[in-house]
Amino acid sequence: MTTANTAPVRPKTDIDAAADAYTDTLLALNPSFATILGLPGHETEYPDYSPAGAEARAAAARDTLDKLAVLEPADESDVVTLDAMRERLGLDLEIHASGWHAAELNNIASPAQDIRAIFDLMPTDTAGHWDHIAGRAANVPAALEGYIASLRSARDAGKVAAARQVRIVIEQCGRYAAADGFFAKLAADARLDGAPLPAELQERLDAGTSAARAAYTALAAFLEDELLPAAPDKDAVGRERYALASRSFLGAAVDLEETYAWGVQELERLIMEQERVAGQIKPGASIEEAKAILNNDPTRQIKGTDKLKAWMQGLSDRAISELADVHFDIPDVMKTLECMIAPTDEGGIYYTGPSDDFSRPGRMWWSVPAGEDTFTTWSETTTVFHEGVPGHHLQIATASYRRGLLNNWRRNVCWVSGHGEGWALYAEQLMLELGYLKDPGDHMGMLDGQRMRAARVVFDIGVHLELPVPERWGSGTWTPDKGFDFLKANLDISEGQLQFEFTRYLGWPGQAPSYKVGQRLWEQIRAELETHDGFELKSFHSKALNIGSVGLDTLRRALLG
Repeated sequence: MTTANTAPVRPKTDIDAAADAYTDTLLALNPSFATILGLPGHETEYPDYSPAGAEARAAAARDTLDKLAVLEPADESDVVTLDAMRERLGLDLEIHASGWHAAELNNIASPAQDIRAIFDLMPTDTAGHWDHIAGRAANVPAALEGYIASLRSARDAGKVAAARQVRIVIEQCGRYAAADGFFAKLAADARLDGAPLPAELQERLDAGTSAARAAYTALAAFLEDELLPAAPDKDAVGRERYALASRSFLGAAVDLEETYAWGVQELERLIMEQERVAGQIKPGASIEEAKAILNNDPTRQIKGTDKLKAWMQGLSDRAISELADVHFDIPDVMKTLECMIAPTDEGGIYYTGPSDDFSRPGRMWWSVPAGEDTFTTWSETTTVFHEGVPGHHLQIATASYRRGLLNNWRRNVCWVSGHGEGWALYAEQLMLELGYLKDPGDHMGMLDGQRMRAARVVFDIGVHLELPVPERWGSGTWTPDKGFDFLKANLDISEGQLQFEFTRYLGWPGQAPSYKVGQRLWEQIRAELETHDGFELKSFHSKALNIGSVGLDTLRRALLG
């Protein structure tokens, strides 16, 4: 029997056991992942970033696939697990065989950043927590030595990231290692209940962070002296490598030329729609003029972070109240979504999921840049729906709630960007469909975000495959320089943000398009189901969310049969 606060439970199967065993192996091979999940026992450790570590992870995937090959599904959930694991683990082995995993280096999501970033997730409330931080800092040198070994091995095999990425990571390493950089500040600012750490603990922390700084200095030297001379100037990765990356982020194989052509058309559609909505804001206004009107409208402004938090909470609470039991099944424990002002000042809005028992609810965070105190609602209404309900909160909290139905690999390991971010963009479009973005300003904000995502499809595929530039945006084939001007025309962000995003897309092929392409695949699945007798929107949402995050080909098979 179940209640609104108690999720149903299904018996664990042999396939669940294999999936859970693989998850346990991954946690042992990747201790940082345990920190991400908040699981104890690996607080000071790092993965082995050397070629030997990569081979151990590949061996675990092979062993698990061998075990799964002789198992028969006991129910529909097993069918999905088997499909998803064969797709994800099989693709991991393809990437491993390509050798490009060992060359991973970019400005946002490579071991160069990950080894430092794990400290952001480590608690600092107790002396034990600080001891863990000191221990992990002391282990940074070994982690970076393993990473250097992989980069050197890949270089010797002719696989090196583009020079642009190598140069930016050299700069990042310098900032991490600086006298006023991350590790130095970590040690200097360490406090326990507002007081300095005990002397012995502070000494361990100082020693660990000093070793970490020296290790990042050594990484920068390796990159400058050994890797940069071998790095190609060309940013485009080419079709073979791009197709593999695209599958990794989508969990689906798409026709890249067709997807590029669709991206061009979708961008044109969104611009035309923005022009139409601009006319609703003021007859004859351009898109830029309409945005200026919205930015200067006092009724669309919020002063102070307390009022910002209250606005977010009110909008979120309304969405939950009105969507529950109408368009979505939302159990009582999932109806609490806390809107928070983040303790950082880096900018952006993001979501963190609930704890397994929901004692810590799902939370939406707004990181307010230093000095900002006035906020415009028109550009962010759609973001609240994206991060909260019906976006990431329903998606991620549902996976937590369904712990009695989904194995640990499905709940905690299998995250596919195209599925997750595609759902959140689908959620924005759904809220427009349901009338929640009918205000022209809110509609313009939603279109602005969609336009950015469509432009990323065109840029990413176009530049990396060196496809023809659409007539509206130039001539010839795409180059990074042409792509930068194109992004500048379509992304309404600061120059610094634009430069970062431009470098990100060049160094992380296939990731940025996964948002919009994922949305497209979600909408295609729904459209196909709508042709079936008895289609009901709430049932579609419930069944889809209960599956959890899987590759989009797996999702299609699970929903369409």
